[in-house]
Amino acid sequence: MTKARPAFTPPATSDLGSLPLALTQGDPAGIGPEIAIKAWLQRDSEALPPFFLLSDPAFIAARAARLGLDLPMATVTPEMAGAAFASALPIVDTGHSVAVEPGRPSASTAASTIASIDEAVALTFTGRAAAVVTNPIAKHVLYEAGFRHPGHTEYLAALAAQHSSAGSAEPLPVMMLWSPALAVVPVTIHIALAEVPRLLTTALIVETARIVARDLTSRFGIAAPRLAFAGLNPHAGEGGAMGREDIETIAPAIAALRGEGIDARGPLPADTLFHAAARASYDAVLCMYHDQALIPIKTIAFDDAVNVTLGLPIVRTSPDHGTAFDIAARGIARPDSLCAALRLAARLAATRAG
Repeated sequence: MTKARPAFTPPATSDLGSLPLALTQGDPAGIGPEIAIKAWLQRDSEALPPFFLLSDPAFIAARAARLGLDLPMATVTPEMAGAAFASALPIVDTGHSVAVEPGRPSASTAASTIASIDEAVALTFTGRAAAVVTNPIAKHVLYEAGFRHPGHTEYLAALAAQHSSAGSAEPLPVMMLWSPALAVVPVTIHIALAEVPRLLTTALIVETARIVARDLTSRFGIAAPRLAFAGLNPHAGEGGAMGREDIETIAPAIAALRGEGIDARGPLPADTLFHAAARASYDAVLCMYHDQALIPIKTIAFDDAVNVTLGLPIVRTSPDHGTAFDIAARGIARPDSLCAALRLAARLAATRAG
């Protein structure tokens, strides 16, 4: 009989502690502002923990008006956010004015987007926010303004090193996409598919899996996490007939992890790893490249999947979708994934605090 994956439920409000969550602006030309507004408007029905939005209050007011939404707002300090949350969306002003048309991203907004991230991380490290929840960014917009990190995840790792004690090494950030039905981890992330076999190493798989196992225990409360590993090649290489990477790179990593007492199995054919019975046999599956992980979870749990960054000294979650410039300010963006990200951030922060 297969062992079912443990069910996770958001903690009761009384268990969330007194600190609010820091929600970043994201790209202001996308749907981030809209889903932040809608999340607050649905705070009671979605049982959301208190949060504040780091942005330009005038811009958020203008976006709400454009959407035809009645939005009470309060410009606050992080310490005031919890008390304000019940009656108004708390905004912490980043000091960067924002002016951009929905659906028309502009490098002129990059400084405000980055400032929102920087301040959210700083407030969490200094104990003024419980966790960071990030709205979607458009990397190409930031690149035009000189941003030199592959994405959110890598930038957060760099910020963590800056805020940690002097001489601390930059942590390895691990991206996990989590939902009640499935949790996946891509070992390699934002790289071309042709580069995956070269950059996928036994050491990288081992280090990634250690972080996943550790955080599943310390933050998700799973005493003995069960990790499955997808093969790189079709049919996990079929005994070497379709590539040697599964034999020479992935299998040694799994053997090493088992030697450390981690419940690890594979490499397994990816095409039979995501149906319901298979999902019941593990707590997370480590995939070898981006789409191998993200296609199944976005198919199974598009509306409630959450991006969680493991391996950081702070909690960070994000909606599992992009900026959606094509529907920005049209009133049809759904805040479901953001709501799930807020609830999960509160849960993980409460576990960490405990």
